[in-house]
Amino acid sequence: MFTIGEFARHGRVSVRMLRHYDATGLLRPAHVDPLTGYRRYTAAQLARLNRVVALKDLGFTLQQVAEIVDGSLTTEELRGMLRLRRAELESAVAVATARLVQVEARLRAIESEGQMPTNDVVVKNVPAVRVAELTATAASFAPEDISPVIGPLYEELFQRLDAAGIVPTGPGIAYYEDEPDGTGRMIVHAAVQVSAPCQDGAVRVWDLPSVDQAATVVHRGPMDAVVPTVQALTRWIDGNGYRATGYPREVNLECPADRDDWVTELQAPVIRA
Repeated sequence: MFTIGEFARHGRVSVRMLRHYDATGLLRPAHVDPLTGYRRYTAAQLARLNRVVALKDLGFTLQQVAEIVDGSLTTEELRGMLRLRRAELESAVAVATARLVQVEARLRAIESEGQMPTNDVVVKNVPAVRVAELTATAASFAPEDISPVIGPLYEELFQRLDAAGIVPTGPGIAYYEDEPDGTGRMIVHAAVQVSAPCQDGAVRVWDLPSVDQAATVVHRGPMDAVVPTVQALTRWIDGNGYRATGYPREVNLECPADRDDWVTELQAPVIRA
């Protein structure tokens, strides 16, 4: 038998944690000396310790851990709990990853302060184009609020177009406008160029108006990291005697599976200041 200190070393946990597991009934010592109170453990108990620690690391409560290791749950119930926890962890990882992308984008924006865009800005006329679109509302214009809305919106748009037998004839075009209620929320438009009308009304098909003058620049990479490009474009507009009159449109020129390889043209409507 092992002393509590020896068992803690073999199990790679703290003595304090073993005492806690004893107090909660998760892992009782194999023997407790009635005179000294010294706890003794066996090597066979390492298996239970490993399961307890693994389940705790997955985020289960002590009560849930006890139900699992004591076998009071059915196999299907256990499988359901593990699947739910996996989904929660995957969601947390996705949120953390998106947050890291935003931090990196802000750092690049800070590093590029005062610099002009590395790509040339071109002021041009953007002709009207027929698009099919769906709309939704985002909490703000921040990338972390736009991305969770625009992605599913495009998925739904392409599913409806496919069901209606409509084939896109050009790139996707995302554009934005303020909610008229003054709350700061955004109306998000997920559009794609088409040539045919939609007979069943599953999506809105209309002619997106032309823009007389648009300051345009190409952004390379995921749209979650667009902040440095947008701010560089803003500095160019301000430094060259123009004033923006609306939010930039985002024209998806290339959208491969790897978002780092995306190519998007930003089209900011401008007038002479």
